Amino acid sequence: MRSKARILESILKHPTTSTFIRSKTTSAQYVASRFRDPTFEKLMDKYKNYIKVISVQDLILANRNSPPSVSLEFLSRLSQKLHLNRGATAFLRKYPHIFHIFYDPVKSQPFCKLTETAVEISRQEAEAINACLSLVVERLVRLLSMSTSKSLPLRAVFKVWRELGLPDDFEDSVIARNLKIFRLCAGNEPNTHVLKLFDGMSKRDFTAAVDNWRVTECCKEDCKVERMELRYGFKQGFPSGMRLGKDFKGRVKEWQRLPYVGPYEEMGESKKTKAGVKRLEKRAVAIVHEFLSLTVEKMVEVEKISHFRKWFGIDFNIRDLFLDHPGIFYLSTKGKRHTVFLREAYERGQLIEPNPVYDVRRKLLDLVFLGRHGSVTGGSKSGEVSTRGDSQSEDENNE
Repeated sequence: MRSKARILESILKHPTTSTFIRSKTTSAQYVASRFRDPTFEKLMDKYKNYIKVISVQDLILANRNSPPSVSLEFLSRLSQKLHLNRGATAFLRKYPHIFHIFYDPVKSQPFCKLTETAVEISRQEAEAINACLSLVVERLVRLLSMSTSKSLPLRAVFKVWRELGLPDDFEDSVIARNLKIFRLCAGNEPNTHVLKLFDGMSKRDFTAAVDNWRVTECCKEDCKVERMELRYGFKQGFPSGMRLGKDFKGRVKEWQRLPYVGPYEEMGESKKTKAGVKRLEKRAVAIVHEFLSLTVEKMVEVEKISHFRKWFGIDFNIRDLFLDHPGIFYLSTKGKRHTVFLREAYERGQLIEPNPVYDVRRKLLDLVFLGRHGSVTGGSKSGEVSTRGDSQSEDENNE
């Protein structure tokens, strides 16, 4: 298990605010003026409580006592940082299928542990991750291959370890066991490390996710996308209700036809002309598109992906990049955080092509949806939970 300090560092960060000015509109105003997609907003309305549950669960599992548990006093001190608006105890009692509060007579104070169902889900997730370690290694190699220096700060990778489906101990189970692929070097700052690829590994020929889509689309008998647009374009999908003006459609079509350098190709120097800036922007879109494609749930917090910006050679405001391309990405601000989704990966609030780790995580999400419904005194011991947990209590929506 990861240390408490590392977990705390991961979950207690506040979203950063940007002072980037976009013409005469600030980034905050640009975010506020975006079109809201009801499907993604409904999903994030549920996810915001799920994220809090994960934060508390990680703190519990980080303890080595048997069974793993944390005192309510400890959680209460962190309630503001964890955004438990009504206090730790009230939050824990909202999810009796996940958390069980008990009194420790030896320490003379109440503690919280996971229910048997939640422990089993955690075990299943670890098994699903360990069963696909080869995919985990490839994800890391691909991530490093997109970097201009074929290297990334280890602390940035730590921020997205869950999104990439990495094991808790990936330093030992992935990096240390693949020394012919990865190497850790001292960073420029004290107590920092940089993860690098060996030279031979950086020359691997990877195919980006968008290229796989282009091949599939090209092979369709009813393909209606123009050849030039398909060669350089991305899958676009706009929600019903979003008004698309003639000028906007024209700009999208022009942008789709614009040539660019792919995320795994060497960029080289680009002239600071208007056309050169457009190509750089399209390459940046290609990189973040590929980044999201590598994640388990095809979503990530904007603050987390921003830590990779300079390493990927992206000289643009990441958040505005997502807003500029609403047919490819969707940005949500639910839960006091900015989260970006890869639009093409979702349909009706679920992944179109789920994976084993996502499937297990959905079980915990279903328990969050379930709230207090069907609970028994002392916590749930049921191993079967409906996959359609749409009944969410009113106080959860107000959290």
